[in-house]
Amino acid sequence: MAANLDGRIKLVAGCFSSKPKNSKASGADLYLDTSRVYSSYEEMARKEAALPASERIDFVSIVTRNQTHFAVAKTFLEAGINVICEKPLAFSMVEARALRRVVNNSGKVFALTHNYTGYPMVKEAKEMVRTGQLGRILKIVVEYPQGYAITALGDKGESGISNWRMDPSVAGVSNCMGDIGTHAENLARYITGLEIEEMCAELSTFIPDRPLDDDGNMLVRYKGGARGILYASQISNGEENNLNIRIYGTKCSIEWFQEHPNELVVKEVNQPRIIKRRGNSYLSTVAQKYSRLPFGHQEAFIEAFANVYLAAADAIEDEVSGRKLKKNYDFPTVEDGVIGMAFIATAVKSSKSKTKWTKMLG
Repeated sequence: MAANLDGRIKLVAGCFSSKPKNSKASGADLYLDTSRVYSSYEEMARKEAALPASERIDFVSIVTRNQTHFAVAKTFLEAGINVICEKPLAFSMVEARALRRVVNNSGKVFALTHNYTGYPMVKEAKEMVRTGQLGRILKIVVEYPQGYAITALGDKGESGISNWRMDPSVAGVSNCMGDIGTHAENLARYITGLEIEEMCAELSTFIPDRPLDDDGNMLVRYKGGARGILYASQISNGEENNLNIRIYGTKCSIEWFQEHPNELVVKEVNQPRIIKRRGNSYLSTVAQKYSRLPFGHQEAFIEAFANVYLAAADAIEDEVSGRKLKKNYDFPTVEDGVIGMAFIATAVKSSKSKTKWTKMLG
């Protein structure tokens, strides 16, 4: 839905399941040419790469589980096909670093769908920081509480692995911090440009018999002196998808809530609060560029995803047209993915450490 929203991207081929029969059935549901519905990603990469340049796919969108991202992305990149991939980048830091090398050697476009960076008011927040409107950043508080996992403590007595994100052979070394904590880290870094220097993390598992975390809290020291608090949770009873961020600067502060994404609150000492709203002409040009509807009409999750695809489409059009790729496309890259994987690994390392304060892995 997101890829199709702006009319620049069309679904023409795919492998839709690890089971060939299911893949064919999904292709039929999507009215695709049966010759371009594949039984495996390897077959898809091989046969699409063999087509004339004007006929083959321009990019592939990888929406599989964590443990398959590396192999699928590597296969398509080495076949000369651009990639848009779900986060996290890979299953492990070893895979993340290896995939970065593959991307850099390929010369192809690689975009990571950290979709919350696509909201117009998040882009407005980034622009406010970039232009110095907040002054020097002193403190960042970013939270991502959900409550859905608390049902596993209910009357049904569910205590096993109820979803793949709780399976370390599929998800990796972390569930909660790896799944939604990375969104919190990425959002803070996207808006402020600040990178974590070290952290003091505690990851917890409240649901019995589960091997991975379902809650996490950390203190953060950013490069340059700013301090932060990051919290991610799947057992925060009653919360839905309450990703939010508050950034405190020497001139003013801002706050943004994902459940109310069309508003950005600006706060200053001894001044009334200002609420900026999506779609208005007083916003920065970048916020206006990624807004589709007139003010007062709500834009949200699908449109934010679409903005990542929209920015990636600019780069992919340049690549397939033989133009030199720019350095300022507005979408998360493989480098963001490597940093996200380092964040996960460092959080796990810090949580297990007796000294706690842990330098961010590279």
